Amino acid sequence: MNNPTAALRAKPGLSAVVATAALMLAVTACSPTGNASASNPSGDAAAAGTGVPALEVNQAAVDLLPESIKASKVLRVAIPTNEPPTQFYREGTQEMTGTNPDVARLIGEALGVKVDIQVANFDSIIPGLAANRYDMTVSSMTPTEKRMEVLDFVDYMQIGNAIAVPKGNPGGIKDENALCGKKVGLLTGSYQLTVNVPSYDEACAAAGKDAIQRSEFQDTRQAISALTSGRLDTVLADSPILNFAATQNPGIEVARTYEFAPVGVGVPKDSGLVKSVSAALDAVIKSESYTKVLGKYGLETSAITDARVNFAQ
Repeated sequence: MNNPTAALRAKPGLSAVVATAALMLAVTACSPTGNASASNPSGDAAAAGTGVPALEVNQAAVDLLPESIKASKVLRVAIPTNEPPTQFYREGTQEMTGTNPDVARLIGEALGVKVDIQVANFDSIIPGLAANRYDMTVSSMTPTEKRMEVLDFVDYMQIGNAIAVPKGNPGGIKDENALCGKKVGLLTGSYQLTVNVPSYDEACAAAGKDAIQRSEFQDTRQAISALTSGRLDTVLADSPILNFAATQNPGIEVARTYEFAPVGVGVPKDSGLVKSVSAALDAVIKSESYTKVLGKYGLETSAITDARVNFAQ
């Protein structure tokens, strides 16, 4: 995901309620294909039964909203799925839950607008924002200089990288330095694929070792399935997702968790949304509601205290 600048490295715990729900979701959830999306308007999140704590409207943030959003009173938010605990469908529904949908709903509450969650493959989100299909994304997206050419970012939590391997670690993969020549599963468009792996490959070449054999997947659940079936040696992805998967799947374990740093809400540069979202997130991360949302998914250690704007990783 990120770079080795943050201090929090403890693996988060997981509540029994979320663990049970996600275990059932691993069987029942389905992912979109291509650019397909599913709409999930949340309205008043607390009243709609999403389990998001109430948060007062922040009038200063509302005043900064673009006129188009003030008029529609709706934020279209792009989020992937099938990756508990950060984003997944509630059992037997098309309703999104997880840290990312819940943070999006808290932003909506602070801004006094409805949040219309649009499910999208991760690699289709930035093109969708550019095409005005979405207003913003809350998808554990790492702010990079390349992404910041088209998007503004506001930090909202911090997460890291994790390396998942088969139980017992038969390949002896203890860290990123052991990935040379290995079959590695990665999320299409992810920071791990676009930034980490090219850097690792340079180190492999310098050491006279084979390059990493990359396999791309539209969601991490698919990569984990390939790992447990023996088609991959390892999966490199966001730490909350792989830590959670290891608690649900006895056939895998996490060999290493590392490089914690912030991820950000992304909005198009020409949308005029960054100031209002920044003000809203500043209120969100100082609220008890933010702490409760992260705690609900066992991610208390992912909390941040500063909603920085356009801080590249």
